[in-house]
Amino acid sequence: MKRYDRLKEIQGLDPERDFLRIYRLSVTLEFPWDVTRALELALYRTYAVPAIGRLLARTAELTDRSQKRYDDTALLLDTVVEHGFDSESGRTAIRRINAMHRAYDIGDDDMRYVLCTFVVVPKRWLDAYGWRRLSAHERQAYAVYYRTLGAHLGIPDPPRTYEEFEETLDAYERDHFGWDEGARQVSDATLDLMASWYPAPLAPLVRGASLALLDEALLEAFRYRRPGVLARGLTRGALRLRARAVRLLPPRSAPHYARQNPEIKGYPDGYEVAALGTFPTPGVRGCPVPHRRTSEGGATG
Repeated sequence: MKRYDRLKEIQGLDPERDFLRIYRLSVTLEFPWDVTRALELALYRTYAVPAIGRLLARTAELTDRSQKRYDDTALLLDTVVEHGFDSESGRTAIRRINAMHRAYDIGDDDMRYVLCTFVVVPKRWLDAYGWRRLSAHERQAYAVYYRTLGAHLGIPDPPRTYEEFEETLDAYERDHFGWDEGARQVSDATLDLMASWYPAPLAPLVRGASLALLDEALLEAFRYRRPGVLARGLTRGALRLRARAVRLLPPRSAPHYARQNPEIKGYPDGYEVAALGTFPTPGVRGCPVPHRRTSEGGATG
């Protein structure tokens, strides 16, 4: 197989009908490392919406149990990718995600925004740092995949096309990004988690590189000092150099799923999908008595 043969295979499929196959080919064979980094950044972006960042701080899952929260989120989402929406494992993963969400008062608009990050951020990452850009077939397959996931999660009126996902994300960030002390704590904890994956002497370098990848809107929302030109240039230049190197490699012969990532550290002996995630109890720290969901953009208390 030649380097662009899989792209040709993708372009021969129907993104509306074959969206799961296209998505799997893209994220597990063409861009597994890039999509992992992009989805990390996608979830991180959501902290800059104060209603989301504040709730995450209140639950303490990302501040006190960062590694477990990272592992469980990645594994639940990965289960659906690997096994599909109609599989027993996929249905179990979706039930777990829904059970966790139902424990809190999360607005439909916030949920829709999070869904948008999963579509838009990987595309933008690959435009900047991928060994190739996403094709139109892949962009639409990503949109259909997450539109389908949104339906399973009970999110009303998810966008239908990539362009709609992008417009929704940009508008929501313009209207909702802002400062929140709890969100900053969640952000700091996430940066510390990423640094912990590397030898301790490299931690400051990893944190600096992570900040160098953030755009102005995120830096402003979290009130981080703007990284210097040199730090940004070296970090982004290294990623573009990596992309050139990957472009010269033969295509991957076996799919790589998130469960195989070295960053997943909490389950060396395996895991049960039904046991992943949190099991919140109303009245316990961070878990309010559930209220009705609103569509006004955020928790109501």
